[in-house]
Amino acid sequence: MIKRVSIGGLILAGASVVGAGVASAHVTVQEDSVTAGEFAVVSIAVPHGCDGSSTTEVRIQMPETIASVTPTINAGWDVAKVMEPLAEPIQGEGGEITERVSEVVYTAKTPLPDGYRDVFALSMKVPDDASGLMFFPTVQACEQGESDWIEIPADGQDPFELEKPSPFVNVVASTDSADAAADGDTGTDGESAGEATSDVVAQVESVDSNDDDSSNGLAIAALVVGLLGVGTGAVAIARTRKA
Repeated sequence: MIKRVSIGGLILAGASVVGAGVASAHVTVQEDSVTAGEFAVVSIAVPHGCDGSSTTEVRIQMPETIASVTPTINAGWDVAKVMEPLAEPIQGEGGEITERVSEVVYTAKTPLPDGYRDVFALSMKVPDDASGLMFFPTVQACEQGESDWIEIPADGQDPFELEKPSPFVNVVASTDSADAAADGDTGTDGESAGEATSDVVAQVESVDSNDDDSSNGLAIAALVVGLLGVGTGAVAIARTRKA
């Protein structure tokens, strides 16, 4: 039921602008985005019943890449986690994980009347390699009938063109990853300051061996080493400010 898709920024922009009025009638995720590799809270908002009928149950399916979920306890609702075994165990912060939360189920103690809304907040760790849209297909059961918010758009399709789109959130890259990539581009991590200094001194001494005035060569070497020291200090200060 859950499919992996990749949808560009143009579709996201269209969904937020063109589909803004339509979204108010759908079951949606309140957050615009979450960050890959970090903990996040995803809030599923249910704004109405099923064709006028009161809501009795909300079943939220978890993406296959999410292993652990912590649901928020809502007043007026009972909450339960549906577990399923993993094909292969994975390592989590508390040790080995052999099963995952496949679904979170909220059951109303008193039906939620049509025309009233509620929000169901779920805390989870977003996978490090996640990107694009992450879907949470949701089934809304009512006293009469149900609404299945489980439709996943095809590649390049606007989610709000669907009659009952699945709630989704956009996953963005972490700033740490962007900073690491920037450092790699500048080459500041390619070699240590000591290695760079040794290389420069060796080059100067090589030139100096063919020069009658050895004092000029030594002066140049000292100047280059000093400049490298200043440059290294500047890089260290910049990194400290980033942290």
